[in-house]
Amino acid sequence: MQATESFVTDNQAATANEPSFANGRVNIVVVGGGSAGWLTAALLAADHQADPLVNITLIESSTVPTIGVGEGTWPSMRATLARIGISETEFILSCDASFKQGSVFRQWRNSSPQDCYYHPFTPPVAANELDIADFWFSHHQQVEFAAAVSSQPAVIAAGLAPKRIATPEYAFLQNYGYHLNAGKFVALLSSHAKRLGVTHIVDDVVAVQSHSDGRVAALQTAAHGALTGDLFVDCSGLPSLLIGQHYQTPFNSVQQYLLNDSALAVQVPYDDERAPIASATLATAQAQGWIWDIGLPTRRGVGFVHHSGHANEDQAFNTLAQYLNLSVQDLSARYQPRLIRFNPGYRQQFWRHNCVAVGMAAGFIEPLEASALVMVELSARFISEQLPRNLAQLAVVGERFNHTFSYRWQQIVEFLKLHYVLSTRDDNEYWLAQRAESSIPAALQEKLLMWQQFVPSRYDLPMAEELFPAASYQYILYGMRHLPTSKRPIKANLGLRANQAFAEVQQKTQQLRAGLVSNRELLNQIKAHGLQKI
Repeated sequence: MQATESFVTDNQAATANEPSFANGRVNIVVVGGGSAGWLTAALLAADHQADPLVNITLIESSTVPTIGVGEGTWPSMRATLARIGISETEFILSCDASFKQGSVFRQWRNSSPQDCYYHPFTPPVAANELDIADFWFSHHQQVEFAAAVSSQPAVIAAGLAPKRIATPEYAFLQNYGYHLNAGKFVALLSSHAKRLGVTHIVDDVVAVQSHSDGRVAALQTAAHGALTGDLFVDCSGLPSLLIGQHYQTPFNSVQQYLLNDSALAVQVPYDDERAPIASATLATAQAQGWIWDIGLPTRRGVGFVHHSGHANEDQAFNTLAQYLNLSVQDLSARYQPRLIRFNPGYRQQFWRHNCVAVGMAAGFIEPLEASALVMVELSARFISEQLPRNLAQLAVVGERFNHTFSYRWQQIVEFLKLHYVLSTRDDNEYWLAQRAESSIPAALQEKLLMWQQFVPSRYDLPMAEELFPAASYQYILYGMRHLPTSKRPIKANLGLRANQAFAEVQQKTQQLRAGLVSNRELLNQIKAHGLQKI
């Protein structure tokens, strides 16, 4: 969704006859389709379908394609899909989806082909009882942290699924999210949202009409006249039609912390339709960036993330072609890679008056750790659960939203930066620049100081609902072999429990290896059973 050439903002007071939020009614207008727009509309419609006072309209342009990346989710997507009423079987079959159990980082510590560590979705064993990392340190030369505290790395390495065909929908034996076809996901969400009562308008927004106090009163469309509303959700993507173009909300670039501003993306079919489907996102570091590689049932999605100042377009094509064992000519002729440019950062405010930005209209950092869709989920859930019913509530909710999501965007920057600063790669200026001390956020520097002795814990993460829990920081820190320089005292009586926990992981690993089928086999079983529950 973007503005047409004639798009203007009209600061004159609108001539709407009805007051905002009249009699408690809330007319919500979602501007832009794509994953952000349709996921937000579907969740709002599902949550409020029994309330006749809530009406939802989504307007999108027919001439603006979506970017079509963002094909990885977090485990939170299972709850979101269940909440909006889509069965897991329907989702998997409609979206060419596969199971994602975390991320595998290859050659991030150094450029050795053997270098590899895991960030699984399943938390460390006995996490509610003790900090198991304290007891792993003495064994770090014998076993990787993730393998010691979780069975999931072994499941991922074996290409196994996280559940069985008899496991109920959205339940699991190992925690999981999904890889999916972004275009098909949008189509499913659109169809479902309209069944839930969302009004769909295909048209271009050409102007914005405002109330005298600055709130958006209506959107002037090319063919449907003025579209009035009480709350406007800007899901227009990078053009940021309302929060950016209309309100001129400043943009916080974070390129001083995270350099990447480009991605060369391609879709590659399997050579053999029976080829294994990776059970995690593969993130492989390169001299001038890193490559994502995700497996769907019918193809792989692969992309080279880099900084245009360290890798030009020719170098990007060469890097991606080499990874895929292709010539640059074959890569270009057979698969037509797309070069996507982006400015990493986020808006200083996401909620202005009666307009709130969701998705890339709010911000985008980079694809590492696939935070884009979960930020849409969290934003939509916040809006739905705190949906204002009058102007007084509107101001309070907006302030809360801005506070919460400013913190979350800052946390994304810190967590992604952690992946780079711990690397010892020195084969290119890119890596030296990514871990330069001047490029490390002050809050992350403080955490790294504390982690010289303490393990990441709730004391580092003050929010009740953290985007990245302490376990995620532990998986990255200790996966990158960033161990404390001094050990803190630990309670001797917990040693027995820790040893029991380590043994439980090994026993569970053996059971899962014996009892799970491959990622592809489970997906084939789901397809064969059609709408039968999994």
